[in-house]
Amino acid sequence: MSDEKIRQIAFYGKGGIGKSTTSQNTLAAMAEMGQRILIVGCDPKADSTRLILHCKAQTTVLHLAAEKGAVEDLELEEVVLTGFRGIKCVESGGPEPGVGCAGRGIITAINFLEENGAYTDVDFVSYDVLGDVVCGGFAMPIREGKAQEIYIVTSGEMMAMFAANNISRGILKYAHTGGVRLGGLICNSRKVDREVDLISTLAARLSTQMIHFVPRDNIVQHAELRRMTVNFYIGWFLMF
Repeated sequence: MSDEKIRQIAFYGKGGIGKSTTSQNTLAAMAEMGQRILIVGCDPKADSTRLILHCKAQTTVLHLAAEKGAVEDLELEEVVLTGFRGIKCVESGGPEPGVGCAGRGIITAINFLEENGAYTDVDFVSYDVLGDVVCGGFAMPIREGKAQEIYIVTSGEMMAMFAANNISRGILKYAHTGGVRLGGLICNSRKVDREVDLISTLAARLSTQMIHFVPRDNIVQHAELRRMTVNFYIGWFLMF
C-alpha cells in the first residue's frame, strides 16, 4: 500500500440484504463531503458499482482479462471507471455460475490494482463482498489485512442476523493476525417487530454497536430502478 493514511473498509452481509445498495449510497454521501473513494466490487454479479456509474453493470476485471488473454495485458484505465462525484469503480467479476471459484476473481483484481497504482490519490478503499465468509476468496479482504474496518449490513430477520454472527466469527479468527476489526452493524430495516432492539442486542453480544438504522423507504427502490444513488436521484428528480 502506497499510503498508510488510506482507510480500507469492507461491507459484508447476507445475500439480498441490500448490502451493495447501502454501501453505494453511503459512499456517494461521503464523496459529496469531499472524500476520494475507490470501490472494489467483490461479487460475481458485478452490482457493486452500477448505481455510482449509472449503468447496468460494469465490465469486470476477469471478463476483460479473458478477452485480452491475461490480466497482465490489461491497463489500469480499462478496469477503473469514474462515476458519481469522481468515485473510482472496479468490479472483480467471477466465472459462469457453477463453474470455477469466484474468490479467485477477487484475489486477481486486488493484486492487479495494487501492482498498478490504483490505490493512489484516494482516501477510502471500499470492498463490497458477497454473502458469508465460507469461501477463502471472499474472506480475502479480511484474511490478508486488506480491509481494516468491517461493516456488516443486516436486518431483524433471522437469517440476516445468523449471517452477521457468522461473519463476525470470521473477523475474530483473522483479527489476531491481520489487525482487522468489526466497525459495527448497519441495520437495513425490513420492518421486523422490535427490529432496533434485536440488532442492538445482537451488537452488544458481538461487543460492537449498531452504527446506523436505515428505515424502509421506497425512494431507495425508485432510485435503484433508475440505476442511481438516492442523492443522485433526488438531484435528478428536482430538475424536472
